[in-house]
Amino acid sequence: MKDVVVYTSNTCPYCTLAKNYLEEKGIQYTEKNVQTDKVARQELMSMGHMGVPVLVIDGEEIVGFDKEKIDEALGE
Repeated sequence: MKDVVVYTSNTCPYCTLAKNYLEEKGIQYTEKNVQTDKVARQELMSMGHMGVPVLVIDGEEIVGFDKEKIDEALGE
C-alpha cells in the first residue's frame, strides 16, 4: 500500500475533490490541515508550496487536484 498524505485547508474545494477521489478508489490517506496545524503548514512551506491541495504519494508531490497524476503515482 502506498503512503499517501493530503495537505488541505478548510476552505479548499479542490481539497475536498481530491479526498473524495481517493476515498472512491479505496485509498487510505493521512490528511494534514495547514489551516489548523502549524506543523503541517511548516512541512508544506518547506517543500516550497504555499497553496493546497498538495498530495504526497510515496514521496512524489502532486500540486492541485490532477486525476491523471494521482492515478500515475498510485500505479493505476
